[in-house]
Amino acid sequence: MFEFTLLGLAAFRCMRLFAFDLVSIKLRQYFQVEEEHFLEDGTVEVIISGKGKGIRYIIGEMLACHWCVGMWSTIGLYTGYTLAPMIFTPIIVVLAIAALAGIIEVFLSK
Repeated sequence: MFEFTLLGLAAFRCMRLFAFDLVSIKLRQYFQVEEEHFLEDGTVEVIISGKGKGIRYIIGEMLACHWCVGMWSTIGLYTGYTLAPMIFTPIIVVLAIAALAGIIEVFLSK
């Protein structure tokens, strides 16, 4: 149960890192394009889609979907943990601690 929780928190943090965090914006900009659409009520809707063609477009589309990023993060972390636990365990622990710290911060800021 502990490993499951640790991997779950690590996958959550990894997903947030690639899909939303500012630190990975340059990576996302290479694969994605943002289009602003002005709605009648004055609000702006931002639509994110893949840039270019082929694999670049596919990666851009996957990065636009946080569920997709979450699945690939989970697969990558679990595979790494299974095949190379000495390398991936510290990475998973750091990501899990960062996720827990972020969750605590959200609760404390409310």
